[in-house]
Amino acid sequence: MAGVTLGDGLKVAARVLLSTRRPMLAHVVVTRYCNLACGYCREYDKVSKPIPLATLVERIDALAALGTQIVTLTGGEPLTHPQHDAVIRRIRHHGMVATTITNGFLLTPKKIAGMNEAGLQEMQISIDGVKPDAITQKTLKSLAGKLKILAEHARFHVNINSVLGISEERTNDALEVARAAKDLGFSHTVGVLHDAQGTLEPMSVTQREVYDLLMGKGSLAHKINFLMFQKNLMAGRPNNWRCRAGARYLYICEDGLVHYCSQQRGSPGTPLLEYGQGDIDREYNTTKACAPFCTVSCVHQASFLDAWRSPQRATAAAA
Repeated sequence: MAGVTLGDGLKVAARVLLSTRRPMLAHVVVTRYCNLACGYCREYDKVSKPIPLATLVERIDALAALGTQIVTLTGGEPLTHPQHDAVIRRIRHHGMVATTITNGFLLTPKKIAGMNEAGLQEMQISIDGVKPDAITQKTLKSLAGKLKILAEHARFHVNINSVLGISEERTNDALEVARAAKDLGFSHTVGVLHDAQGTLEPMSVTQREVYDLLMGKGSLAHKINFLMFQKNLMAGRPNNWRCRAGARYLYICEDGLVHYCSQQRGSPGTPLLEYGQGDIDREYNTTKACAPFCTVSCVHQASFLDAWRSPQRATAAAA
């Protein structure tokens, strides 16, 4: 499968290192609606309409103007948006890397072909276990056919993500999910469940053991994230790092506002269309109170390349 190549990654890293004023990654909500109702998820509803394409194009253009390198479409469930492919094409039109996050239930050969043609470079699917139950339908049993279709037709990279901490009973399921991903030619990552503020939920001894085992088989980036952030968190220790949310990482909600992440809505809460270099400079240099116990790996990764420079100030007002 094609997808985000090593060359793509090196170009993104180089551009980010050359200027502190370029967002590395933006997550854009294209709809709040989701076709599922997972018991642990707080990022969806059953009533929202898809955000109009013209509005999304305006937001993608604004991200491009800020110098954003990677744009990930999220929700809700992005594949419920009837013009999902058109948004991907707009991202690629600006030369930005295009990725999407989906539960996988709506995948068909036709939908996959559309994403191939639009230029999608990476897809992530979270799979919570082996068999469905009252908490989640996102399981190997429910998605087996969809994953096979994806392996046969996708020209983009596919990553399967497991989440530990949903329940003790699902802990060892993560090992089977990882094996299935490998057998299909997909990459696999593992994360830990966080609360509404983005901080770590307590993990059992068994969950820690499975997590350590999976991390030992993960990618270099995955291992770095574990060593720099998650190892301390699992031991109940804070991390001392420079969170660049609001600068290197932007979360754009359904209302078009910029937030630090999906768990920190309201900060800064500025409309994307009004967001400028002054905002990026301020947030780049501002310490985030939530950072010591943050588990949001996409923010960790977007901030990693700046760990060595620009000490931060205590408050936005001081920036």
